[in-house]
Amino acid sequence: MSARVQEAAFDAAAEAAAFQSAVTQSGAVVSFTGVVRDDTGSLDYMFIEHYPGMTLAALEKFADQARVKFGLEKVLVIHRYGRLQPGEAIMMVVTAARHRKDAFAGADYLMDYLKSRAPFWKKEVSQGSATWVAAKDQDEAALAEWSLNSAAKES
Repeated sequence: MSARVQEAAFDAAAEAAAFQSAVTQSGAVVSFTGVVRDDTGSLDYMFIEHYPGMTLAALEKFADQARVKFGLEKVLVIHRYGRLQPGEAIMMVVTAARHRKDAFAGADYLMDYLKSRAPFWKKEVSQGSATWVAAKDQDEAALAEWSLNSAAKES
């Protein structure tokens, strides 16, 4: 399991290749890269803030939870901070599991937790005006679904 919080850009293809080269017991590797989206066509940049120790600890916790919950052999989470331009990679999740469904579910689970619970604060700057990105109801609903699924499996 590995988690990194960094300002520098990363090469998603190189990260995925390095990850996969260390996988020995899995039949599936799933990767997801999130990029800065310009919904309005006027985004100048996004600025992401965080508390270093708290953020890394949270990412490591989520990665470990996913590893246990889905029987993952290996997990990688990378999340950037600082000033990012539209189209730049913000984050990456890579999971490896014996079977594809677990690798996909592990990556999906991590994405939902990163969107809803990782201690990052995002500000969008457009035409000189800054707006903090608010939490979305759909992200909270996706996160709640994991709790419901876990409760249903346990009963």
